[in-house]
This record gives sequence, C-alpha cells and structure tokens, in this order.
Amino acid sequence: MRDEGRPAGTLNSKKYGVDLIRYTHDAETVVFSSNKLDDTIRYLSLTDNKFIRYFPGHTASVISLSMSPVDDTFLSSSLDKTIRVWDLRAPNCQGLTNSLGTPVCSFDPDGLIFAAGVDSQFIKLYDLRAFDKGPFASFETIFNRVCDWTGLKFSYDGKHILISTNGGMIRILNAFSGAVMHTFSGYNNSRGIPLEACFTPDSQLVMIGSEDGRVHVWSTESGMKVAVLDGKHPGPINTLQFNPRYMTFASACSNMKFWLPCVDDL
Repeated sequence: MRDEGRPAGTLNSKKYGVDLIRYTHDAETVVFSSNKLDDTIRYLSLTDNKFIRYFPGHTASVISLSMSPVDDTFLSSSLDKTIRVWDLRAPNCQGLTNSLGTPVCSFDPDGLIFAAGVDSQFIKLYDLRAFDKGPFASFETIFNRVCDWTGLKFSYDGKHILISTNGGMIRILNAFSGAVMHTFSGYNNSRGIPLEACFTPDSQLVMIGSEDGRVHVWSTESGMKVAVLDGKHPGPINTLQFNPRYMTFASACSNMKFWLPCVDDL
C-alpha cells in the first residue's frame, strides 16, 4: 500500500452537486447523479469539464447507477421507485420499469441481464432485450435484522449476486436459483452507513470496508474470513473498488488508499 498520491486534476460541479459517479467505456468520460439542483443524470467529459448530454426523467434521488460491461447502455434506479434504461448516445430514456418500491440495480457481466433489488427483500432478474415484459425470475431473501439494501453486484463469473446493506451484514446468493450461499457479518457499522462491498476479479473473494477503517475479506467458496486489512483510514470506508484487470484495489473514506495485495497473505 502506498502512502502518497497526487491528484491529476479537480473538476467542480458546485451547481448540481455530485453523488454516484461511473466511468463509461471511454476513460475520459463519466456519468454521474446530482444531489443539489435536480435528479438529472449528467454525462461529462473529463478532458475539458464540459457536459456532453443530460438524462432527465427521475423525480427523486438516484440511488444506483450501473454501466453495461459491453456497450453504451446504463441503468439508474431512484427513490421515485423506477429503474430506467439509458443509452449514452440519446437523451431520452430507452425504457422504464413499473413501480418497484425502492430499487437498487446492476448489470450481469455479459450485459444481457440486470438484477433489481426491491424493498430490501426481493431480487428480480430482467432480460434487457425484453424487460418490458417484467422479470423472468424473482427471489425473496430476508435478513435476520432490519436493514436497507444499498447495492447489488454480480460476481465477474456471473454465478453469484452480492447484496450490500447498511446493517452490518452482506450476503451472497446463487445468481441462478437465488439460494443463499453465505451471509457475512462481524465488521463494524453501528451508524448504518451504506458501505460498499465488492468481489475480486477472480470471484474467489468478497471484500467490504468497515466503520473502524479496516477491510474485511471472505472466501466466496467456504464463507470463511481470510483477512482483515488495516489501511489506517481515519473514518468509515464507504467505498471499495477492485480493479477489474489487475491485482489492485482502492478503499476510500475522506481519503483514499491504493492496495497491491500479497496473494500469499490471503
């Protein structure tokens, strides 16, 4: 882990605010949700800090964004109880789900299916090519304590779905049957913060940050905790992202740490 880093630049969005940010397939552009003026999603060029396109439509805060892994499609879900399908090349919504309670969403690794977590109780699977027909599968999974689902992610091999919550618990499901594989706890989150969890690129490990600034790591197969990594974060690690191609990951609270894991230690 390195202790120093220099920002390459700073881009401000003081008028609209910034919440969720996702890179597109072009490393020089991003889409992001706003948290000030309205609930429009914005498509921004990082090279000249100019907006390429606006995506209006949501009438309440956007709570998840997911880029397709294969093309310019992306998903957004909102407190307005809808999931919208967008294309970076067009400002108009390409599709809209029926009312889904409070949804979170994510694409599968092939970009053909997306999952919607609904009301912190159900996962519904949609075929992107026919999502207007409704979900083709639905699973119910209930935690043994009250919590809100804060995110969904497919494993890189497409076999598992990871549910993040604000209740000090995360869960892995079989992506085909909805069966619970493992439920992980034992990390600090007494304040109900939406901490982000992720898979490693080989789908063998699951990681999440904690309120005390440490990263907890479990085996996807056995469910055993295999490591607790202390990066000396001064606050809760609310963001954790693994590089999809290389053996590096980043964790962030008010500052950011970049890690190069030693495989022999996991």
